[in-house]
Amino acid sequence: MPNIKPISDLRNYNEVLRDVCEGTPVFLTRNGRGCYAIMDIDEYEKNVAKIKLMGDLLKGRKSGDEDGWISADDVKRHFQEKKNGC
Repeated sequence: MPNIKPISDLRNYNEVLRDVCEGTPVFLTRNGRGCYAIMDIDEYEKNVAKIKLMGDLLKGRKSGDEDGWISADDVKRHFQEKKNGC
């Protein structure tokens, strides 16, 4: 169940921060509407990395669709040549 608190609870921010754990952000509301989310820094960094990865994968897919795809055998051959110093 989401941990939702009014923003006025930040007056006693230590209690609000105590409730923040990885996988359990605290959502702050203003006038009954969602306004902010407080999350664990490790979870934040993981989310940023996931978003970057998804963006890079999308770029790769677009590149493949526009410029053509390379077969798996060609990729293996390319890296075997690099490994052997060719």
